[in-house]
Amino acid sequence: MKLNYNELMKAAGVEALLITDPYNLRYYTGFRGGEGFALITNNQSKVLITDSRYTEAAGKECYQGFEVRQFDSKLSTYDILMEYITKDNTHVIGFENESISYLMYSRILDNLTDGYDELKKTNNYEGEITFKPLDSVLMKPRQIKTPEEIELLRQAEHIGDLAFDDILGILKPGMTELEVAAELEYSMKKHGAEGFSFDTIAASGVNSSMPHAIPSEKKLETGDFLTMDFGCRYKGYCSDMTRTVCIGKASDDQKKIYNIVLSAQLAVLENLKPGMLCKDVDRIARDYISLQGYGQYFGHGLGHGVGLYIHESPAFNLKDTTIVRPGMVETDEPGIYLPGKFGVRIEDMILITEEGCESLAKSPKELIEL
Repeated sequence: MKLNYNELMKAAGVEALLITDPYNLRYYTGFRGGEGFALITNNQSKVLITDSRYTEAAGKECYQGFEVRQFDSKLSTYDILMEYITKDNTHVIGFENESISYLMYSRILDNLTDGYDELKKTNNYEGEITFKPLDSVLMKPRQIKTPEEIELLRQAEHIGDLAFDDILGILKPGMTELEVAAELEYSMKKHGAEGFSFDTIAASGVNSSMPHAIPSEKKLETGDFLTMDFGCRYKGYCSDMTRTVCIGKASDDQKKIYNIVLSAQLAVLENLKPGMLCKDVDRIARDYISLQGYGQYFGHGLGHGVGLYIHESPAFNLKDTTIVRPGMVETDEPGIYLPGKFGVRIEDMILITEEGCESLAKSPKELIEL
C-alpha cells in the first residue's frame, strides 16, 4: 500500500504522527497485533514500538522502512519515543484525539514533556514538545478502498452469504436466538472467517422491534419475524449483513412492512450516484419510508462505512455532508421497528462505483417464509 506520510503531516500541521489506534496501526504500518505505538516523523523516521509478544510478527508484517523496537522493564515506550523525537528535532506531534483514552493521553503527556533532559542535551534538542489533535486526518485516506481492500471486503461479505445459506437449512421453531447466533458464527468460521465484526444479533418476534437486541433464550415461534445481523473479519477486513425471515407464514401486516423496507433498500441501490452528499443518500430511503407513513419507526442512520473497523466514516445519515466517492464501501440498511410487535431490517454492504453502486452481498432479499 502506497502511503504519503508527509502529506498527512502537512494536512494536520504537525511534524510527526503518533499512532496508537489498533486499526490505524494496521493500516499505516502493516502491523496486525494491535498493541503498540508508531511514530512517523517528517525526517523519515518510522518506528513501531511493541513488546516481546509481538516483535517477531511485527518484523514480518510492518511495511518496508519501519524499524521495530521492543520496550521492556529497562527501556520504556517513552524512552524510545523520546530517542526519535529528540534525534529528529521534532516538536509538534499529532495524536489521535478521536480514539485515544484520557488515561493514555495523560501518560504520554506526562512522560514526554517531563524529564529526559539528558536525551535532549545529547541530541542538541531545544524547545518544547507540543501535541496537536489529528482529528479525522488519518481516517480520510481509509474512506477510499484500494482494489486489494475491496477484494478482501468482497470475500468477507461472501462468507456472510454462505453463512446465511447455511442457517436457512436449519432454522425451525423451538431454536433459541442464542442458538441461531451460535450457528451463524460457527458457519462463518467454517467458511474462513478469522473472527467476527461485532456481536451477532438474532432477534425474533417482539424482540425484532429492537434494532440492536441481544440474543436471548427466547425460542423461535411460528409466525415470528427473525432478524439476523451478522458479520465476520477476513484478513482484517469486516463484513456486515442483515436479513429478516419469517418462521412460518407471514401475516399481511408483516408482508406490508417487509416490502416497504425492501423497496427503500432497493431504491438506494438504484439511485445512489457518486457526487451525492451522504445525507442525501440517507434521504432516498428515509423519504420513501416516510411517504408510506412509517418515518417515525426508522430511527437510525441508513448506513456506515466498513473497512478494517465495522463502523468507519463516512456515514449515510442526516448530518454527514461528506461527498460520496468511488471506492467507498458503505452499508445500506433501512429498517422499520414497531414496538411490541416486530421489526424488519435488510442490509447489504455496497461498493460505490463510477456509475453508481454494487451490492457486495448476493443473498436473496425477497421475503423468505420457512
